[in-house]
Amino acid sequence: MANEEDDPVIQEIKPKQQKVELEMAIDTLNPNYCRSKGEQIALNVDGACADETSTYSSKLMDKQTFCSSQTTSNTSRYAAALYRQGELHLTPLHGILQLRPSFSYLDKADAKHREREAANEAGDSSQDEAEDDVKQITVRFSRPESEQARQRRVQSYEFLQKKHAEEAWVHLHYYGLKDSRSEHERQYLLCPGSSGVENTELVKSPSEYLLMLMPPSQEEEKDKPVAPSNVLSMAQLRTLPLADQIKILMKNVKVMPFANLMSLLGPSIDSVAVLRGIQKVAMLVQGNWVVKSDILYPKDSSSPHSGVPAEVLCRGRDFVMWKFTQSRWVVRKEVATVTKLCAEDVKDFLEHMAVVRINKGWEFILPYDGEFIKKHPDVVQRQHMLWTGIQAKLEKVYNLVKETMPKKSDAQSGPAGLVSGDQRIQVAKTKAQQNHVLLERELQRRKEQLRTPVVLPGVRIKEEPVSEEGEDDDEEEEPMDTSPSGGLHSRLANGLPPGRAVGTDSFNGHPPPGCTSTPVARELRAFVEATFQRQFVLTLSELKRLFNLHLASLPPGHTLFSGISDRMLQDTVLAAGCKQILVPFPPQTAASPDEQKVFALWESGDMSDQHRQVLLEIFSKNYRVRRNMIQSRLTQECGEDLSKQEVDKVLKDCCVSYGGMWYLKGTVQS
Repeated sequence: MANEEDDPVIQEIKPKQQKVELEMAIDTLNPNYCRSKGEQIALNVDGACADETSTYSSKLMDKQTFCSSQTTSNTSRYAAALYRQGELHLTPLHGILQLRPSFSYLDKADAKHREREAANEAGDSSQDEAEDDVKQITVRFSRPESEQARQRRVQSYEFLQKKHAEEAWVHLHYYGLKDSRSEHERQYLLCPGSSGVENTELVKSPSEYLLMLMPPSQEEEKDKPVAPSNVLSMAQLRTLPLADQIKILMKNVKVMPFANLMSLLGPSIDSVAVLRGIQKVAMLVQGNWVVKSDILYPKDSSSPHSGVPAEVLCRGRDFVMWKFTQSRWVVRKEVATVTKLCAEDVKDFLEHMAVVRINKGWEFILPYDGEFIKKHPDVVQRQHMLWTGIQAKLEKVYNLVKETMPKKSDAQSGPAGLVSGDQRIQVAKTKAQQNHVLLERELQRRKEQLRTPVVLPGVRIKEEPVSEEGEDDDEEEEPMDTSPSGGLHSRLANGLPPGRAVGTDSFNGHPPPGCTSTPVARELRAFVEATFQRQFVLTLSELKRLFNLHLASLPPGHTLFSGISDRMLQDTVLAAGCKQILVPFPPQTAASPDEQKVFALWESGDMSDQHRQVLLEIFSKNYRVRRNMIQSRLTQECGEDLSKQEVDKVLKDCCVSYGGMWYLKGTVQS
């Protein structure tokens, strides 16, 4: 500036090298000042006797010290701004200090307290000693201080603190905001040039000028951690390589479908590259990806509960993951018995990938992802081979050969523990071919039985109307597709390809209404009752999805693999005490026919049956309802003493809220 020579620099304070302390007086006459507290603090710091070394000579805390701290390592990005008469004046900053209260007087009070205690103890001990007690003393002569010792002493914390305490205070005079001196100093923040010719630096675009004003900080970028430990920033995560992104995400989430992983990584990421990266840090379980054990438990780590080394923890967690490839349910006691690990370690394994169900065990946390299995058969095959190797290792370590290996014939030789993976696959193929032949014969036999009309006494056969296209009355009903897709669960109805697993019971694959004597009907009835006890309202589409997941957890050759049609499933639902709710869907709905068929448990035997029945009657006439309408109808039907908790419970069991309205579960179209 033009008048820069008239304002010489008196003193320059460098915040990076020096520490600034500011001592300010406290107004002890202010009504907000607590005088008793001030006297107590002064007494604790200086004691009863005041001298020249006292911190508070007035025997009252009448001052407060503020100590500076550095706010940022790079101040080149900051400026002081002053707005005046439509102009913004910016002044670059070379240092920023933050003043915080210093509580060094508390340290002095603690030191005084320790001195008094030491003096009291010394006085007590001196009374017990004899007056003529002679003690031997050792005299030592100090050696000359070397240069290295002097350098260490000068750089020590005690020396710096002592030197800092010996520094003399500089008295300052405070000028108020409206003082003439303050106004004069504030003028230095204004640029004296007013013509546009002198501002040659501003002949740039706004973006270029902002880049000059706030250049990217190289130092701050280096200080950023490579990967967050407990808080995961997606913006920072996407600056890392793809492999590190996948590893960090899987390590934090533990279990994730492939579709969710792709949505987190962004639409520009190649799915093939993600597939290559995910297989390095995770394993495929029921179509979902579970992080590998060695990622969670590195080589030199140990259990925080039992101190077991990482190798044993990885082996136990691999056993849990392998169990979930065989079934959707795992029992914790069985895992603890096999792995010989403590209950806390086993619970940690299960909490990574499962949720506990009362009186049932631990269920895998995510549903079976058949879409991924069907879309990536090569990845599924590769993961199946990896699991075969892990299974062989677990069988050898935990002595599971008799439980997991197929029985050998007497002609086969060699110990069970030395059976190769190829031999295991060959045995499985042979067994599948045998089951296929048996099922083909059974299928032909039952088809022949269906061609012969059978009249049973006392049984009424429901007559189905003939369609306008003139379909044959004897045409068989298309069975519901209940076989999961390929991969680890590619049983395909115990060896039959899709479309061949037709019903095996009479009357088009399912028993007459009300008949529960067959094993298939009993198993299906048990599944339906258990499902509606957990979820009171289900659409046919959701019920079929849950049934497919149930089939995936069953062993090969189970009776339910014989083929279950849609009609048989619906009849079983109605026979189990459920009712179909005819929800009036809007004409422009995008729901499929199966999604428009809504079934609800009418009576469960609890106190909420009446509330639920009133709610279902409301939705039989309305597609969506407001809460106040439900509240008033329940109060009208069930009495005035209906509590808010009871209303919340029935809404939680049967409905979902979306956009301020309430819908039956499964019927909302977002």
